[in-house]
Amino acid sequence: MKQALQKSRIPSNKAFVARELIAPYFDNHWHFHQEYQLFLVLEGRGTRFIGDQMKPFREFDMVFTGPNLPHLWKNDAAYFEKDSQLKTHGIVVYFGADLLGAALKEKEELELIKNLFQRSLRGLEISGATNLKLRSKLKELVGKSGFESYLLLLEILKTIANSSDCQTITQAEYTNNNKESEKDRMRKVYEHVTENFQKKIQLQEVANLANMTESAFSRYFKSRMNKTFSEFLSDVRISHACKLLHEQDINISQVCYESGFNTLSNFNKQFKERMGVSPLVYRRDYQKTLE
Repeated sequence: MKQALQKSRIPSNKAFVARELIAPYFDNHWHFHQEYQLFLVLEGRGTRFIGDQMKPFREFDMVFTGPNLPHLWKNDAAYFEKDSQLKTHGIVVYFGADLLGAALKEKEELELIKNLFQRSLRGLEISGATNLKLRSKLKELVGKSGFESYLLLLEILKTIANSSDCQTITQAEYTNNNKESEKDRMRKVYEHVTENFQKKIQLQEVANLANMTESAFSRYFKSRMNKTFSEFLSDVRISHACKLLHEQDINISQVCYESGFNTLSNFNKQFKERMGVSPLVYRRDYQKTLE
């Protein structure tokens, strides 16, 4: 089986790590960690999960996440096929809360970066002109070392902090209530849903994965995700439907059934509730952005 590249820890003698990732697929395990993370997708498509949000990703998706914010970039099923020739390419930067030491809290000159780090706790999606500017900066960062690399990272963070192209990702009320010891439990649920959402999934199935009763699992899941399991499953299906509407010229009925919905009326209703428009209008509006 093909292995995804895994994140390496920051060496004790380094302020940060900047790595270029080239692999058959991105790390497909839901996880969280203590480091801040800046991630740029250069090649690869799928669905990303950050906190309580899920959204299709593609080339040039760029996200900055703070410590302990759960995340997963799950590539499309085609990337995991035995004879797949697809690959992923990205740049990731990790650094700890000690990047600027005690000065971050004490010095007014660093207030801008302090505020950025606070905003990153909800995750920031970086788009527009800022995204375009930072692509080359991140490629440059991977090739630098020593003090020059440190200065370049600070320049990148300053650019993000001053940008109006950054959208917060999670809902304001979202907090990560998952414990380190529960990572495997929630990871199993994510993996089961992302691999089987096109089929019917019973609550009992996922409760068994978590070794809980249905009622206990329902309470547990809602306390961790700020939504019910059925809402989460619907979000996964709607996210997949959005990808199909972006990327494939198929009719709405096909989008409906390939996304795991049983009836077209239910699909249209849930899609409009979440996206604010019908699937047809959503596709039309998306295509206008490409013109």
